[in-house]
Amino acid sequence: MSKILRTNPNPILSAAVEYHGFVYTQGVVARNLDLDIEGQTRDVLDQLDALLEQHGTDNTRLLQAQIWLKDISDRDAMNKLWTAWLPENHAPARACVQAVMADPRILVEIMLVTTK
Repeated sequence: MSKILRTNPNPILSAAVEYHGFVYTQGVVARNLDLDIEGQTRDVLDQLDALLEQHGTDNTRLLQAQIWLKDISDRDAMNKLWTAWLPENHAPARACVQAVMADPRILVEIMLVTTK
């Protein structure tokens, strides 16, 4: 039986789960919710880089991304940073939608699936 590796688990979620060479991240939000969409997006992408690195992978191995925005009109600003973060020709399958966030100060949340 393959081992399931859970990173930073708590009673309701893990920061990431690794199984059979796949890494599933939690929905990551900015640490400082006073930042604008650019600041929050940068922070989320930095956190995702660290989380992927912890699992021995990176953004060249992305399979899927789910992105939630508080306001869909922030999509262009977020996409500019997202596109700069992605290596060329490594875009994953992706959904980006507007959502009611758990905290009204959260402007963006991103969840990834990647392989090692």
